Amino acid sequence: MCRGDDPSCADFEIHHRQFVEDMARERRAFLASAFAAKGGIAAMAAGGVALPKKVSAVTRHHHLPANADTVHWGYFSRNLKPQLEIDSGDFATIETLTHQASDDHERMIEGDPGAESVYLWTKDRKGVMRRGAGEGDGKGLGVHVCTGPVLVRGAEPGDVLEVRIVDVTLRPSANPQFRGLAFGSNAAANWGFHYNDFLTGDTREVVTIYELDATGERNWARAIYNFRWPEVMDPFGVKHPTIDYPGLPVDHALTTRNWDVLKGVRIPVRPHFGVMGLAPKEADDVNSVPPSYTGGNIDNWRIGKGASVYYPVAVSGALLSVGDPHASQGDSELCGTAIECSLTGTFQVILHKAGELAGTPIEGLDFPMIETRDEWVLQGFSYPNYLADLGAAAQSAIFQKSSVDLAMRDAFRKMRRFLMTAKNLTEDEAISLMSIAVDFGITQVVDGNWGVHAIVRKDIFPT
Repeated sequence: MCRGDDPSCADFEIHHRQFVEDMARERRAFLASAFAAKGGIAAMAAGGVALPKKVSAVTRHHHLPANADTVHWGYFSRNLKPQLEIDSGDFATIETLTHQASDDHERMIEGDPGAESVYLWTKDRKGVMRRGAGEGDGKGLGVHVCTGPVLVRGAEPGDVLEVRIVDVTLRPSANPQFRGLAFGSNAAANWGFHYNDFLTGDTREVVTIYELDATGERNWARAIYNFRWPEVMDPFGVKHPTIDYPGLPVDHALTTRNWDVLKGVRIPVRPHFGVMGLAPKEADDVNSVPPSYTGGNIDNWRIGKGASVYYPVAVSGALLSVGDPHASQGDSELCGTAIECSLTGTFQVILHKAGELAGTPIEGLDFPMIETRDEWVLQGFSYPNYLADLGAAAQSAIFQKSSVDLAMRDAFRKMRRFLMTAKNLTEDEAISLMSIAVDFGITQVVDGNWGVHAIVRKDIFPT
């Protein structure tokens, strides 16, 4: 059914106008909410590196929906046309869609105009043709649906962009059958750490669908069913025996659904964005899977409500994109995915100019750094900037070269530098403190460029 996303429909103009009116009504409702009425900046006043010295004279609130016109699927690019332009200090509510929604079309796509426009795939066309970092229909490896990019006026290489996550909400199912609920998918996939280590000796991909309460009354998720990945034939007639291409429509007439799964288990919900970051400068098109110095697919569950993330700006305008929304994930993302679930985030963007960074914790920042109310979280990777570190073949080589050892070494070096520059410790003091008061954890081992994060609490330092 056309919902303003099918130009071939006889009533396309009527449907598209209704879609635009519906989106405008949702935005007006948000702007009339308690958050907007009270002034969103108050929600983020505590903490942070410093209050911005220079923001726009008028703080504005923008809304960026997720649909086939506003997303890019599977890659970052310095050449993408901005979908929104904002000033430092502005707020933006950005809708994001999970790339796993087609695992259950009925629950995660049906009735949702934005999701339907993105996931449209018939024998004749796709709503979003280019999926991945390759040309044409995107035969590259990127998989994430990213909304944006957002251009930040005045941002230049050498600056640092602070992205404050003011709020995160679940995107409810638009199917009337599932009113008040949201859903997510976890794929134990062929790129997971577990894949060649099954007790039975065989290999299989198993998808588990989770249910969440979109009203906010229940703060935990439950599994409702799982199924073994069948051989899928896409609408263009290509067979997919494994999960190897983003957005493959699953025909559940071909699956056997197991409804007796994880009975009684409650999974804490901690919504966050697996992918959030800026366009790198090293290549025109960059696969969305391996994270790097400008962020991207970090897959750290701490990038959620109340956190700020600091990114080094590599290109003019910064070009911020957000995607890969997760309802929950553990450190390591071991099987390859989290609970992949569409979310909407509200962000405030603060630009820190290069000339104003001296003496601050973000002076010389060349990696994504997370700040929560209580902690600093420094992100290490196997290769800090794999695009530069691995040469012309970097985007393929990274998938063969990562290790936890390398990521741990990078996290150690970044924390050492942070403690010495931001906290004025000697190298010996920093090394001692790291062993007794800093927690190192495995962020993920499934994204090509593996990650280790280092966490230090703020309250151990004198005020």
